[in-house]
Amino acid sequence: MGEAELVMDYLLGIASFALFIFCVVHAIRNDRAFPWIFVLIFLPGMLKDNLRSYIWLCFVCLGYFMILVQRIFAQPDSLLVVIGLVAVVILFTAAMLYVRWRARELRAVDES
Repeated sequence: MGEAELVMDYLLGIASFALFIFCVVHAIRNDRAFPWIFVLIFLPGMLKDNLRSYIWLCFVCLGYFMILVQRIFAQPDSLLVVIGLVAVVILFTAAMLYVRWRARELRAVDES
């Protein structure tokens, strides 16, 4: 296993962990499952290594980021909001970097 594969596996693990933390925090905060179901819709595509699922996940994360930034200004002492915001930032960053590096790897395989 090469260094690039280890980094991509590491990013995939970080994205999965951040997704889990975000879903748990959101469920605790709102006592309902409906809003974060939109994030879990992308999980089957992520497991199949579909880069479009990661791209759409990043797009949806931006919406959650905007909502959580508004909440952090409304409730600056709420630890759940801070944890949720950190989880969304980590999820977005890990998914974005995974798409970038995986696309480079797939492009290199296609060229050779």
